Amino acid sequence: MNRADILVVDDDPDMRQTLQIRLKANGYDVHCAEDGMGAISEARKHTPDLIVLDLGLPAGDGFVVLDILKNNVDLSSIPVIVLSGRDRRANEERVLNAGGRAFLQKPVETNEFLAVIQHTLDETHQKSSVDLGHRGTLRV
Repeated sequence: MNRADILVVDDDPDMRQTLQIRLKANGYDVHCAEDGMGAISEARKHTPDLIVLDLGLPAGDGFVVLDILKNNVDLSSIPVIVLSGRDRRANEERVLNAGGRAFLQKPVETNEFLAVIQHTLDETHQKSSVDLGHRGTLRV
C-alpha cells in the first residue's frame, strides 16, 4: 500500500513543523502551506489523500479554503480534518456543514490526532472501493 500524502495548512511555523514531524514519524508523506491561497495551490499540485487545515489563516481563512475545495471537481473528494484553536462548540457544526470530516481543537493529543487521520483515510479508502464496485470496475 502506498504511503498517504497529507497536506498540512497552518500559519504558525512551529505548528506546521510539529505536525510534519509527527506525521512523517508515522509513515506519512507531508506537504505544507501557510495560508489559504497556498493551501489551494498545494492541493492542486499534489492532490493529497487528506488535508489538515487550520481555520485562522491569512489569504483566505479555513472556511474559504473548505468552500473552494468542495466546489472544485478535482479537489472535492479530498477529506479535510480541521485542527484549530477556535472554540469547538462555535465551529464544529459549521466545519462539518462546510464539508470537513472532523474538528479537532488545539492543542491535540498525538494519539487522538493520528487516530482521527487513520480513521478518515480508512473510511475514504473504503468508500472509494465501494464506489468503484458499484460502477462495475473489477477489483483485484
